[in-house]
Amino acid sequence: MKFLWPEMFWLLAALPVLVGFYILLLRRKKKMTVRYASLGMVKQAWGNQKTWKRHVPPALFLLAIATMLLAGTRPMAVVTLPSQQQTIILAMDVSGSMRATDVEPNRLVAAQNAAKAFISDLPRTVRVGIVTFAGSAALVQPPTLAREDLGAAIDRFQLQRATAIGSGIVLSLATIFPDAEIDIESVTEKRSDSRTARIGQYKEQPEEKEFQPVPPGSNTSAAIILLTDGQQTSGVDTMEAARMAAERGVRVYTVGIGTVDGKNIEFEGWSMRVRLDEETLKDVAGITQGEYFYAGTAAELKKVYQSLTSRVVMEKRETEISSLLALAGAMLAVLAAGLSSWWFNRIL
Repeated sequence: MKFLWPEMFWLLAALPVLVGFYILLLRRKKKMTVRYASLGMVKQAWGNQKTWKRHVPPALFLLAIATMLLAGTRPMAVVTLPSQQQTIILAMDVSGSMRATDVEPNRLVAAQNAAKAFISDLPRTVRVGIVTFAGSAALVQPPTLAREDLGAAIDRFQLQRATAIGSGIVLSLATIFPDAEIDIESVTEKRSDSRTARIGQYKEQPEEKEFQPVPPGSNTSAAIILLTDGQQTSGVDTMEAARMAAERGVRVYTVGIGTVDGKNIEFEGWSMRVRLDEETLKDVAGITQGEYFYAGTAAELKKVYQSLTSRVVMEKRETEISSLLALAGAMLAVLAAGLSSWWFNRIL
């Protein structure tokens, strides 16, 4: 915990003074009892009240003052608060391997059901967009608040060949930042031009807008959730796309589904062997300050999306809690006054 105004701790030195003043008052009351003509009257006056009750209201009031003084130091603490994220992009693999039945009823249907359940659990203020990728990436639903449109878009998924994970990430970024003019083809051409430059050829590049990178994970208004069951076979390099997301502060939460060891899949007369590239997905999540999840069954996939709901809706961040402490101090003061009025018909 940090304190923005640590010098205010000096005010806490007043607490021992208040305790000493309270003890002095008790002694004065004790001396006044000798003025009674009979000690029996004193016992009768004090016997009806339990001794500990006399000290509860002052103790609570002293605690209230201490809490308010602590609030004056402006403490900062890491607390879990509602996220400020307003846009979430679901980037989902629709390659032919998603028809595998090792996740019942098959990987695609399980992913569709989990995605729709995830969307229904999100606050209505969060916009959701959907990107699919196979040999290429496509925006099948721009960010919207309409849950019915999102469900319809998910139901329209069509399987295709190849897997372009990087392209899915880049298109998701282009959707989050529509004014940044991020284009998958330009990223691919840029990579090709850099290779050409390395072998001594030069191609003049058009002037680009100046881009200022930000710290990874610093963008609190958007996030990408990427689900795949395979490894990169085409499109933009996955790690290059991850670095683009990191430079823009966008977290990428990756979800791996299917078999890590590899599995033979039949698709449109073709036989292919697919394997989940967990290491790359972990690297993507790591470089963007996101998190990687593995789901080997439909039930596990559902739990993953439930966990993701809490991560993208609630987040831990450092914030000032002086107002909470001030409120607690005020409540303690009211409690002290209330108990004193109830027990002794006076306020402290």
